[in-house]
Amino acid sequence: MDLTDEQWEILEPLIPAPPRRTDGRGRPWRDPRDVLDGILWVLRTGAPWRDLPERYPPYQTCHRRFQRWNEEGVLEEVLRALADRSGLPLSVRAASASPHEVTLVGEVLDGRFVSEKPERLIGDRAYDSDPLDAELAKMGIEMIAPHRNNRKKPKTQDGRKLRRYKRRWKMERLFVWLHNFRRLVIRYERRVENYLGFVHLGCIVILLRYL
Repeated sequence: MDLTDEQWEILEPLIPAPPRRTDGRGRPWRDPRDVLDGILWVLRTGAPWRDLPERYPPYQTCHRRFQRWNEEGVLEEVLRALADRSGLPLSVRAASASPHEVTLVGEVLDGRFVSEKPERLIGDRAYDSDPLDAELAKMGIEMIAPHRNNRKKPKTQDGRKLRRYKRRWKMERLFVWLHNFRRLVIRYERRVENYLGFVHLGCIVILLRYL
């Protein structure tokens, strides 16, 4: 499904218009809305660029414009303009499966789409880390995570605050939403920046549904 008129009305001021050709040479630039619809088709289906249906601009045009918007930070700027709360995405980062989740918290915070830092973070038992708690506390952020079963140090979590842990389902829901975009289920892109660009697009589509 392509962008609705209402969704494009929101996005149009955030997507840079193609430069005008002053020398009269070359083909006219394709409409940004048509190009974005083509890019979103690739995101939804997970198909190769060359399989883009003929109703969209040529796949080379869509691919080049995606690369350009991604490299110029256009997609991140759109996310910053759309980001909200209530369980909707506020930050995304891409990393390999090797690093422990605890070591990635700082990068995720740095990659957020909003200027304000969260008051609290909710994580599973993997985030039961006193050093992480201390690091976040310096930034004015409280970490809420259940203790590991094998924890030997004194408990630091307040049972009343742990009730907020029930809200972690919103994060799991986001992963389900993102997996509806087949291009995100498997990383086909050689460059991590391009894969992250598709993740940004998925988040943009999700945010548009709630505006």
